[in-house]
Amino acid sequence: MDILDKLKILADSAKYDASCSSSGSNRKNKNNGIGNGHVSGICHSWGADGRCISLLKILFSNCCIYDCKYCINRCTNSVKRATFTPQEVADLTINFYKRNYIEGLFLSSAVVKSPDYTMEMLIQTVFLLRNEYNFNGYIHCKTIPGCSKELIDQLGILVDRLSINIELPSNTSLKLLAPQKEKTGILEPMSYVSNAIKQNQLEKSKFKSSFVPAGQTTQLIVGATPESDLKILKLSEGLYQKLSLKRVYYSAYISVNNDKNLPTLEAPPLLRENRLYQADWLLRFYGFKADELLSETHPNFNHMLDPKCDWALRNIHKFPIEINTANYFTLLKIPGIGIISAKKIIRARREFLLDFDSLKRLGVVLKRAKYFITCKGKYFDKVYKFNQNFIKTNLIYQERNDLPNSKFQQLSLFDSLQPTKEDKIKCLTGSL
Repeated sequence: MDILDKLKILADSAKYDASCSSSGSNRKNKNNGIGNGHVSGICHSWGADGRCISLLKILFSNCCIYDCKYCINRCTNSVKRATFTPQEVADLTINFYKRNYIEGLFLSSAVVKSPDYTMEMLIQTVFLLRNEYNFNGYIHCKTIPGCSKELIDQLGILVDRLSINIELPSNTSLKLLAPQKEKTGILEPMSYVSNAIKQNQLEKSKFKSSFVPAGQTTQLIVGATPESDLKILKLSEGLYQKLSLKRVYYSAYISVNNDKNLPTLEAPPLLRENRLYQADWLLRFYGFKADELLSETHPNFNHMLDPKCDWALRNIHKFPIEINTANYFTLLKIPGIGIISAKKIIRARREFLLDFDSLKRLGVVLKRAKYFITCKGKYFDKVYKFNQNFIKTNLIYQERNDLPNSKFQQLSLFDSLQPTKEDKIKCLTGSL
């Protein structure tokens, strides 16, 4: 098979992995323009310093021995199959890099023959790039569940980031939809990688190379199984605390197969995915706990409001908060105040007492914050009721008014809700 045909098949097969933020661009260069978004697997991720990094995102192979019911590449599906050689992937990566299409590689694979065999192919590929082509760009590689620890050691020294996809939030769901996979086969390698990273950091002087310097990530599919948002968020919280994961990615379930154990959805649950990403930011950077954001009596996020506003309304007794006296961690609990604006508030009020105009200049999103704060003991002039129902109605109205062409539509509880533009921006910036 021609290498370009392989690229089209294996780039398309990789698009369901959410560990990169976007993919599938087909914008071509024309009229002597600048840049080229190649159709075959160019995706975008972000560096620790906030830079957007373009990656070649492909599978090494989509010839899988497993029959996971939710996966397009399951062995019983009739789809076009292809497998690269290590040399082909290395050549593609270097050629794309030289053309300035990409800055790095995201390489995953279906399980070919066995987990160890697949890992050996991935290691050969990355070894070629690092040692024969002297490629020092960013490489993110998937660890194959069930492979040997020796192979994880070899791959971890060569790549910047590793990820092992949990996919399903519970062992019950795993047995139902991916019976050939075992929970221990996924969590044990994750734990091994986490411990190896910590050991490498403690004994840097003894190691010639860093082991997975950019850490490890995982992916959870949302909506394929009946687990609640609370169940998913508690799993993520445990992974962050126990395994020091850099990121948990949430992927809205896309119906690509027909099976009695799979749900029938008209569209992927994108808004639910979006709410989980927002809550994930609150866990990692705002000091929230999963049990604070959700409970057994309130196990799923409100589709009408972002998680921080929803939490504030359910804890209305903690508000209003006086902006000139609250400490940093209390400020972070206020909707509309992010990490950057909270730090600015702390610095600014050393010089003078803040009012609502001052807060707006400092970057506070007043259209949400005004309902939960006082400045110099006074409410915002248009907030004439400190009442839960009044605040909720106004927040929902504002949130839905951000949707395109919705300025003059009556609010309905039965609308097909989708993430607003502001929702998407908040997921990237974390300013909730």
